Order: sequence, then C-alpha cells, then structure tokens
Amino acid sequence: MTFKQFWADPYQCELATRIATVDGDWVTVEATIFYAFSGGQESDSGTLGGLPVLEARKEGTERRYRLPADHGLQPGDAVDMAIDEPRRQALMRLHFAAELVLELVGERLPDCVKIGAHIAADKARIDFATATNVTGELPALEARVAEIVAEDRSIESGFEDVATERRYWAVDGLARVPCGGTHLRRTGEVGGVRLRRRNPGRGKERIEIMLCDPPLPG
Repeated sequence: MTFKQFWADPYQCELATRIATVDGDWVTVEATIFYAFSGGQESDSGTLGGLPVLEARKEGTERRYRLPADHGLQPGDAVDMAIDEPRRQALMRLHFAAELVLELVGERLPDCVKIGAHIAADKARIDFATATNVTGELPALEARVAEIVAEDRSIESGFEDVATERRYWAVDGLARVPCGGTHLRRTGEVGGVRLRRRNPGRGKERIEIMLCDPPLPG
C-alpha cells in the first residue's frame, strides 16, 4: 500500500520514491505526495519521473496515477515526484475555508443540509438543500471566518483509524470533523475570504468561497 506522505507533510512538494506496480498507463508508487480527487478536493497537478501525471485516482486505500502510454517505467524504478506548489497551497486554503463555512452554516442555519461540495484551486463551493435564501447571512459568515483566521488557531489533523485511513481535522473550541484532505497547520494561513450566493435550483442554495487576500506570514 502506498505511503501517503501528503498527510505526513502536506507542504512537501517534491519526493524521491519508487514505482511499485505498472498496469499499462497506470502506475502505483511506494510513497506519494500527489493527492488524488477525494471528498470534493481536486487532485494535485504535477509530474512523476519527469512525465506529466494525466490522472490520479483513489481506489480504497490505494492511489493510482496515469502516465503517457510510452512512459517506459518498471516496478522498482527510482523516480522523482513533484507537484504544483501554488495549486496545493490554494487547494489547502480553500478547503479549510470551506470547512469553516460549513461549520458556521450548521450553527446559524440548522435547516441547511449539505448535499455537495467541490474544492478547486480558484474557488470552492458548498451546496445545501434548504428553502432559506442565504444571502442575508453572508456578511456575518464572512466576518466570523475572518475572526477565526485572525486568531491564527492551531489546526490538528490525524487518524481516527489507521487501518481504514479515516482521518480528521480539529480546532480546539471550534470543531472536530472527519476529513481525509490535506490541511493547513494554522487558521491564519487561510487569509481573506469572500463569499457569494448562487441558486443551483429549487430548494437548493450554493455558497461559493474565494480567496481575496494572502495568508498571514508563517
């Protein structure tokens, strides 16, 4: 099973590893920093052995990567893996911003039921089943997110269950949430956040989350 270095150090963007298996265009590696789409968070972008990773998949506890058909790699080959650092940073910041918004909506609008989410590098979104128009709540939500960011609280992340790779994040006094994504170390790294309401259909509300300021310096 691939060791997930992206959990051990989500800030690491280069890694020396080895090819574990080869199945045509698809390979697995002994250890990886390359996150594959899961839980609404998009995959990283990057290279393996100098070749572009065309697709990344999560299959149970395994991660598989599709390379160009003529990659020529064999099991045991030593390879370097590299990911797009600005993209990873944006994904982590937007992921945690979305997590904060979700927790705050749950507190303020208990009739809003999450039915979907997506975290990309340019923005995140959360979809809710509700009859409530959330527009009037956005200023208060933005203000509360800004407070939590300014407090620069510590973000803990780890395993609920190692064997099944169930993970969580936690902020003392705020929440403890099951989540297997890549997470920041401190809330201050989120930076400025702007929220926008969309209406994807009857009985549904969408909150879009965008970054508008750089994060606090580390």
